[in-house]
Amino acid sequence: MNQSKEVWEWIRSIAVAVLLALVIRFFLLEVFVVEGRSMYPTLEDYNRVVVNKIIYRFEEPQPGDIVVFEYEPSRDFIKRVIGVGGDTIEIRDGVVYRNGEALNEPYLLDGMDQQPSFGPVEVPPGTLFLMGDYRHNSLDSRDPRVGFVPLEKIKGRAFLVFWPPGEARILDHKVEQQ
Repeated sequence: MNQSKEVWEWIRSIAVAVLLALVIRFFLLEVFVVEGRSMYPTLEDYNRVVVNKIIYRFEEPQPGDIVVFEYEPSRDFIKRVIGVGGDTIEIRDGVVYRNGEALNEPYLLDGMDQQPSFGPVEVPPGTLFLMGDYRHNSLDSRDPRVGFVPLEKIKGRAFLVFWPPGEARILDHKVEQQ
């Protein structure tokens, strides 16, 4: 009799743990694997990041946020928010301008200022303009295949790199205008 109670307690404990894990996974946090170099040097190929899936229920994405979004039904991308609805984005002489002011982007590698001219474009309401940090190798909002990303496609904000362990860190989301 005592053994059956103990087995029942184990089963109940495991069920609660699985239920909690599923709630966390589907509603609060999710782990994503970075594929490719489009966010280098901020993120490297095969880094594992934790994404806060609930934050945008309480606040809007901001320039500088590193977000994961659904590019295709079975493929997610990770990029940096450069502009939000109503912003005007332009790239000229290798510099990104938001609303006519140059961005200070210390996370970019030297030589990334060789970006081709783009825009100006106005970001429609309810969408984001996203770019990778490795501008020469990033399929992002400059490309019509991606374009402006609707807010509904945003899965969350990346905030922690935890793998590989030697590179674990909190992600910086600052983008300043000069």
